[in-house]
Amino acid sequence: MGATIATGAIETYYDRRGDGPEVFLIAGLGDPAEAWEAQLEGLSDRYTVTAFDNRGTGRVPLPAGPLSLEIFADDAAALLRALGVEAAHVMGFSMGSVIAQHLALRNPGVVRSLVLCSTWGRSDAYFKAMADSWRWMIDSAPDERSFYDAFLVWVYTRRAHDDGTVDRIIEESMAFPHQQPPEAMQRAIDAFRDHDLLDRLPEIRAPTLVIAGEHDLVSPPSLGRRVAEAIPGARFELMEGEAHQPFQEVPERYNVLVDAFWREL
Repeated sequence: MGATIATGAIETYYDRRGDGPEVFLIAGLGDPAEAWEAQLEGLSDRYTVTAFDNRGTGRVPLPAGPLSLEIFADDAAALLRALGVEAAHVMGFSMGSVIAQHLALRNPGVVRSLVLCSTWGRSDAYFKAMADSWRWMIDSAPDERSFYDAFLVWVYTRRAHDDGTVDRIIEESMAFPHQQPPEAMQRAIDAFRDHDLLDRLPEIRAPTLVIAGEHDLVSPPSLGRRVAEAIPGARFELMEGEAHQPFQEVPERYNVLVDAFWREL
């Protein structure tokens, strides 16, 4: 069951389940804690699993003032402190993966290991143009359903579009009472659009697993490989047949992969 806790300047909503080694999940753009339901449910028999809403997402409002990946990372560290967690296996997805990179550099002591799913180390011109198109899409889509239809083309496999999975996700998203406001999504896009930590990734010392989907349009495997090559000792895993969000589309397969990595540690 979810709860809210004071974490400095904001009140953070989190969902914490299970018992065992600490696992800390950092969500991507627009995703509330519920995006990790398959991991909260599927891994909590072996781990204490915590998911939370980034500021400006879900139940956490977006305060006035600047917004950056560093601020997101400091929010994550503040939540760990508030929960009394000294160190955790940190897993971030997409925007959450680059927040996790900043967390590992700014607060290395709290990161027992890193799983970076659908990640990248430096935003190139293609990535920036793609992010800009999402920002404009928020304002230009004729209605909410049309926005989801267009945006999720980037996220899920053709399989998920054909078998009705995406339609179900859209209906659930539109019915969710804590949807991210358009301005908050645009400011989050602005925060990660120019992400560039590639030259600093060799400073990360935590054991790291980088996961990429074979058909990911947003952060293709080549970008994930560059991250894995930059972090000393990092392992790269390609999930064949998958796209940007494998932890939702094939959660059992995904959970087995990350569980095996943590068990080795």
